[in-house]
Amino acid sequence: MTRAIMIAAPRSGGGKTTATLGILSALRARNIEIQAAKTGPDYIDPAFHEVVTGRSSLNLDSWVMTPELLESMLARAAEGADLLVVESAMGLFDGLLGPADARGAPSDIAARFGIPVILVLDVSGQGQSAAAIAHGFATLDPALHVAGVILNQVASARHLAMAREAILAAGIPVLGAYMRDTTLKLPERHLGLVQAREQDTLKDLLASLRERTEGSLDLDAIMAAAAPLDIEDYGCVAISPPGQRIAVADDAAFSFLYGHVAQSWRNAGAELVPFSPLADQGPDEDCDVCWLPGGYPELHAEQLAVSRHFQSRLVKFSETRPVHGECGGFMALGEFLEDANGVTHKMVGLLGHGTSFAKRKMNLGYREAILATDCALESKGSIFRGHEFHYARVVQAGADEPLATLRDGYGNDLGLAGGCRGLVSGSFFHVMARRDRK
Repeated sequence: MTRAIMIAAPRSGGGKTTATLGILSALRARNIEIQAAKTGPDYIDPAFHEVVTGRSSLNLDSWVMTPELLESMLARAAEGADLLVVESAMGLFDGLLGPADARGAPSDIAARFGIPVILVLDVSGQGQSAAAIAHGFATLDPALHVAGVILNQVASARHLAMAREAILAAGIPVLGAYMRDTTLKLPERHLGLVQAREQDTLKDLLASLRERTEGSLDLDAIMAAAAPLDIEDYGCVAISPPGQRIAVADDAAFSFLYGHVAQSWRNAGAELVPFSPLADQGPDEDCDVCWLPGGYPELHAEQLAVSRHFQSRLVKFSETRPVHGECGGFMALGEFLEDANGVTHKMVGLLGHGTSFAKRKMNLGYREAILATDCALESKGSIFRGHEFHYARVVQAGADEPLATLRDGYGNDLGLAGGCRGLVSGSFFHVMARRDRK
């Protein structure tokens, strides 16, 4: 039976991802079959998991997904795996204010499936006080089991002794410590870490993280802390495939396709056919739908503007078959995209809006979308849950029909969003799971 452990922290930026990658790398070097997952909406970290494990990572979210869908996805992902390592988002208890057990908090997932938690504590600027944080996290929710802590950003042997002894005295195991090392920092940009596919030195960095982890953590104790997963596959899928053969834009500009969504499509018998707009490729003519995921078109707007073959092929494709764009894909479907320097670049023009990254403002949060029209996603009235996370914004509205009505995670009406013209649709909304009509 597959066993599971969660790597969590009190806050974002505490070292969860580097610790997770180090643990994945070190255990994989022991020939342990590892499956990784990430809680919450995150399309960047799972790509790093996949590089290490060789298996598609998945996202788990208690607000977006029903309990049956969560369990079905876990059951399928756990097949053939010895250990499931779940990396949490944000802080362990961070999420919406309600409803209970479905707030989108990592703790929801850990409690629901009985997954023990290993807490990564950044002890910068504190010594014995780290014990109070560890104790608080270990006792706040009786439904959770904190199996131990990993100390991070330790400055010296004396610093380690102060924090370690205090935490042990509080009755919490210390499973190792990472000394401070500024050379092992993953590069970041405006939506999170620089993508795994864009890091030429990633292989060397992962090797360093593995070596550092092997010398710093008690891997046997971490394995022993994992608990068996008692789960069942209910046959649920996150999203039905929009077609039998799906042309999917896939390169540095369009890469934010959730692994669990792609897996849902494949499980339903669909075939994903990748193409690269940055390489001036268009969707395969044998496909019956085209999907443009989110990504970083704002960083590649100049190249996209001169990719004439991509644009003409997409226009021709859209005359007879559906095309859908999420976030970055939505930006590319518009009339223009203004980059960070204020330079305007012509986009495909299948929708009438224009977007700007120069006049940027962060838009972040859970979303529920009720389709206002039939589109590649589903029929009018269908309900989906997901999120928005973007800095670009619409500066030219266009005259297209709206795609959906949006609500935030608390049910507040955010109005109409996106656009639909003929067989083309798109919005800033990232879909993660279908929800039944309420």
